[in-house]
Amino acid sequence: MNKKDILRRIPKIDEVLQQQPLFDFFEAKGASFVTDAARSVIDSLRQEILALTDETAENFDVERLTHSRVAAAVIELIDEEDKNNLIPAINATGTILHTNLGRAPLCKEAVENVMKVSRSYSNLEYDVKAGKRGSRHDIVSEILVELTGADDAMLVNNNASATMIVLSAMAAGKECIVSRGELVEIGGAFRIPDIMEQSGATLREVGTTNKTKISDYENAINENTGALMKVHKSNYDIVGFTEEATLEQLVELGKKYDLPVIYDMGNGLMVDMSAYGCDEPNVPASLATGIDVMLFSGDKLLGGPQGGIIVGRDEYIKKMKKHPLARAIRVDKMTFAAMEETLKKYRDESVALRDIPVLSMISASEEKLKAKAEKLAELVAAECKDEAFNIEIVEVLDQIGGGSAPSVRLPGYAVAITSDEGTTKSLERRLRRYELPVVARIQHDQLLLCVRTIMDDELEHVAKALR
Repeated sequence: MNKKDILRRIPKIDEVLQQQPLFDFFEAKGASFVTDAARSVIDSLRQEILALTDETAENFDVERLTHSRVAAAVIELIDEEDKNNLIPAINATGTILHTNLGRAPLCKEAVENVMKVSRSYSNLEYDVKAGKRGSRHDIVSEILVELTGADDAMLVNNNASATMIVLSAMAAGKECIVSRGELVEIGGAFRIPDIMEQSGATLREVGTTNKTKISDYENAINENTGALMKVHKSNYDIVGFTEEATLEQLVELGKKYDLPVIYDMGNGLMVDMSAYGCDEPNVPASLATGIDVMLFSGDKLLGGPQGGIIVGRDEYIKKMKKHPLARAIRVDKMTFAAMEETLKKYRDESVALRDIPVLSMISASEEKLKAKAEKLAELVAAECKDEAFNIEIVEVLDQIGGGSAPSVRLPGYAVAITSDEGTTKSLERRLRRYELPVVARIQHDQLLLCVRTIMDDELEHVAKALR
């Protein structure tokens, strides 16, 4: 059959759209979307045929041009284009705050509250009792004051934004003194010096990378000093011959020269987790030193949605709420809904450790993790009994991640898998490309499924994905 004869067999769009399986898509997906998909498939077939030579035309499968086959191709295209770019995934890497996988998973109540608030109208900026306009800043400020002991609080869209508005409100046009050892770069190549420059404050570096004394801060103070700032080195450690000024020393120096002290804490830990190997500073204890303003992330060790939380003295927080930047970096109703439910968990430490996934993962006992690994191994063995898999339980060292506690390694367990019929890399790749991706890691040519970061209700799915 020659090229012209093949082209004549291409069905008309309206004939393809009359095919029953495709016709059913009209109401669900919309007539224009389905029609465009049909046009795209037919145009693609036409271009493919036009590119044929006399020799290749003889081997062209004309059955591909039947109405049913073309309709099936259209349905396949619709399904592919209708997939969301942002989808759930299973974290089997053992890194709790995995930045590439969305950092902190939310607690059940936070998810439920987001659904409840987002599917209807809400009192986001309406005072129901007074019957007049309200302020979204009031939604979580009261509970943050309760939990931290601060005078006031404010929620913005992330901690970089919090840094920006704090410096803009407190040190614009003035110098802000920071240790050279704390000029950190956070994710996405955002650097403290760059953020400070954008805020209008002037960076005044003191000390050295490994040693900064309180006297270095004092010697740098002049008539143009606006604030003293300490930045927690949350994503790296400096060890060995080191020294840094404490919060208490900075507070004392700030009082001496009537200068505010800012603490960019970053991690957002609200409870003492040192008993579980996470010896990071926590918000209430740090604020109790007398610092004026503290800022931290909502989606790191706090275990909530992405956000930047600012707590501190009333005079500074009120100034930030009225700052022109406040509107540009404000959060929406869904973030407020998730954050409020997350914060409520901290009214009782035992409830927070139990219900907030991040804290529950950090505090999980080795016995519990081993039992979880044994259950997963059994599920995998049952699901994959016909597969040539080698399955064993191994000890691993998990990590917190997400720019928090860089030196902390948490003893845990993983199910290690190899295949006699394929490489470990191909196994990892297929799991990652599954309909609900399972992201694992490879170590010593074994696929490791680290159970600390796999939710209990995800174990069966991991086993089915392997099958």
